[in-house]
Amino acid sequence: MQADPDKSFVENICLPFLRNSQNADGGWGFHPNSESRAEPTCWALQAVGGWPSRESEASLAHGFEYLRAAQLPDGSWPATPADPAGCWVTSLSCWVLSQAADSVPNVAVGLRWICKDWPADTTPWRRMMAKLSTERDVAPINISYRGWAWTPGTSSWVEPTSFALIALEHAKPQSLPPEAARRRKLGEALLYDRMCCPGGGWNCGNPLVYGVPGEPMVVPTVWALIALRHHPVQPQNVLSLQWLASALGSVQSAGSLALARICMKSYGREWPDSAPSFHDLYERNGFLESVQVAAWTCLALAERKGWLAPAGTKANR
Repeated sequence: MQADPDKSFVENICLPFLRNSQNADGGWGFHPNSESRAEPTCWALQAVGGWPSRESEASLAHGFEYLRAAQLPDGSWPATPADPAGCWVTSLSCWVLSQAADSVPNVAVGLRWICKDWPADTTPWRRMMAKLSTERDVAPINISYRGWAWTPGTSSWVEPTSFALIALEHAKPQSLPPEAARRRKLGEALLYDRMCCPGGGWNCGNPLVYGVPGEPMVVPTVWALIALRHHPVQPQNVLSLQWLASALGSVQSAGSLALARICMKSYGREWPDSAPSFHDLYERNGFLESVQVAAWTCLALAERKGWLAPAGTKANR
């Protein structure tokens, strides 16, 4: 019987690359031999956990230790170890640590920080000024919806809002703060409000600027769809999945391709035979210089259950 080429590619190339890229402190950098940071560490942990083995156990334990130690006193995680303030990476860290039984306290305080982090673009004062502005039709969006920003005190964006929603979804009920349900409702409404029109998909920010529809992009579309996958029959979800499937033939980035496959799998969609091969992309551009892309590739080709509930599954409320 012929070996599965995707499985062989992960086991023989991607996973050894990730294991060899782990730093002595337990974390991973964005590239081998670079400073450990929470973001690439989270993705590496998700990937290594998706292909369980005896080698993986010690790597995972050390990685979780690094991630817990990187948490700031207020419950958030910074983008770099030198940063004194937390950011969107808190959502990613809570999502990953929610899978570690000994990290419940870390997740609980992280989620409290997330739910207290309101974007500054939708404060009552800013909303009043927006209504009075002569440019209110330049980018028509519903300013009553509130999501999350890349950094605290700035504007809502599609991707950090998606990550916050995913983190809240995967948390154990006892870890959720009282305001979690309200934040999720507002965040989901913001994502649907920001969907590009008329053909589906999301870009990083607004769907319309000066009356011109924005161009959808693979990565924000993937994360928005994953965050909203508990509403699989919503017309916006269906349209955006159709757009994503139609865009696969033009994807040149291995990272975008891996995320698209993760998204399609989470909705139970078949991966088209016409899509580019990960091994071919590796041969063409050597994408395994990036820890994140290697991790996404492992997750795209893994059969792991649990790190993402299938579309339509009831989420924590």
